[in-house]
Amino acid sequence: MSRDVHLSELGEFLKARRAELSPRAMGLPESGALRRVPGLRREEVAQLAAISTVYYTRLEQGRIEASTPVLMALARVLRLDDDQRDYMLELAGKENARPRRHAEQKVRPPTRRLLDNLTEIPALVLGRYLDILAWNPLAAALMADFSQIAEEQRNSVRLVFTDPAMRELYVDWETAARNAVAFLRMEAADNPDDPSMTALVEELSEKDPHFREWWAAHHVAHHSMGTKTFRHPVAGDLTLDWETLACPTDPDQQLVILTAEPGTPSHEGLRFLACWAATHQPRTDAAG
Repeated sequence: MSRDVHLSELGEFLKARRAELSPRAMGLPESGALRRVPGLRREEVAQLAAISTVYYTRLEQGRIEASTPVLMALARVLRLDDDQRDYMLELAGKENARPRRHAEQKVRPPTRRLLDNLTEIPALVLGRYLDILAWNPLAAALMADFSQIAEEQRNSVRLVFTDPAMRELYVDWETAARNAVAFLRMEAADNPDDPSMTALVEELSEKDPHFREWWAAHHVAHHSMGTKTFRHPVAGDLTLDWETLACPTDPDQQLVILTAEPGTPSHEGLRFLACWAATHQPRTDAAG
C-alpha cells in the first residue's frame, strides 16, 4: 500500500509541475491549436526527457517505477528546484528515507533546559508534520499561548489556517501560509499514507479553500530557514530571521529559533517583548 501511495503521489506531483510550464518557455513550437490542458502535454515532456510517451504516461498514472536517470531527466525538463527534486526522488524511493517513527515524540530534558535559557530569542521545537512539541515563554508571547491549545491541536500549519489571530499576526499571511503548505508536503513525502497526516490534510482541506488549492498544487520546500515579518499588538512590526536545528536523537524533531539583526528596530522590539512577557505573561510550562 505504501509503495502504491508513493507512486500515485509522484504521478500527481509530476502532473502539477507539467501544468506550470508553457511550450514557449520550453522552446517548443506552438501550433495555435487549442490546448485541452494547461502547460505542457505528456508527449512534450516525454520528448524533452528522451523517453516514450507511454512510459511517461504510466509514470504519471502511478503504474510504474522510474530509474534515477529518468527522474533526473524529468527534473531538468520540469525545471525542478533542489527541494522539488529531493521530494521527487524521495517519493520514488531513490533516497535513503529517514527512519519512520510513529511512537509519541518526547522532547529531551536538555532541549527543555535550552528553551528555558533562551530568554531573548523565541524558540520552539517542532515534531512530525510540524506539530508544536515545546516552546519558551518568548515564543508564546510572540505567536500564541500554546498552553491554552489542546495538545492534539498544536500543529503550526493548522494554526496558520484556523486561528484568526495568526492571519493578523503575519504581515504577509498568504506567503506564510503557502510556505507552510510546501513545508508540510515535504514532510509528507516520507509517509504520505500516515493516518495522522491524512487526517490533518483532510481537516484543513475542508476548512480552508486556500489550503485545498495550494495542497493540490504540489509545491514543496524544506523547512530550514527564512524571514518572517510579524505585526505584533505589543511589540509592533518585527522582521525576524528563522532557522531550524536538527535534533541528533530524533530526525523528526527540529529546534526553531527566531532572531533579529542587532541594532535594528526589530531587535529592540524583540527585547521589549521579552521584558513585557517577563512581567505580564503568566508563567506556564514551557514544554507544554
